[in-house]
Amino acid sequence: MQRIIVITGTDTGVGKTVLTTLLASHLRAHGFSVAALKPICSGGRDDARVLRGALKNTLTLDEINPWHFRSPLAPMLAARREKRRIDLREVVTHLHTTAQRHQVTLVEGAGGLLSPLGEGFSTRELISALNADVFIAARNQLGVVNHVRLTLESLPPIIASRARIVLMTPRKSDAASRANPGLLAEFMDEAHISVLPWFARVSNYGRLAAEPRVRRTLSALLH
Repeated sequence: MQRIIVITGTDTGVGKTVLTTLLASHLRAHGFSVAALKPICSGGRDDARVLRGALKNTLTLDEINPWHFRSPLAPMLAARREKRRIDLREVVTHLHTTAQRHQVTLVEGAGGLLSPLGEGFSTRELISALNADVFIAARNQLGVVNHVRLTLESLPPIIASRARIVLMTPRKSDAASRANPGLLAEFMDEAHISVLPWFARVSNYGRLAAEPRVRRTLSALLH
């Protein structure tokens, strides 16, 4: 089996790295050969370092994150500031080369689905070029139904039809966060909607991924 899954989001800071790291830890615990990549980032490489830790350093930081830029801007703008250019074909080649060595390759996007990654492409174009499965992380709060539906409508229909939504629960649950899964199910397949609980600062993703509720959610996502 070789499978590529792109983890994108409805916005920046919605929990993409947490979700990617949990998935990597879960898959490794079940004996799969896994790559977890954040090919493009700007404003620091902390997310890539978290992924490297989840992989127990089986990949180098530069394999996980080949394109990185100093400015905390959309990667396309951050690259321009450094007089560099990110080419979609080069990114796809790197991801395919890595995927050939692993059963599952997790690819974390930067920002939301349509945030400009490089000249002429966003995570949407990357997903299409890879023909990847898509997991969409979203904050489970008031407004998320609109954000999720807009994100799905921005994807090619065949990819949107198999996309999985992961609602990341806020610290304090409210009426909206409790109602959102049911409301979303009126517009898409209920089986494609998952909810992860609130996590305080995580120090051990492997232990967290093994907790029964989290393990069941991750297993359902991957099947």
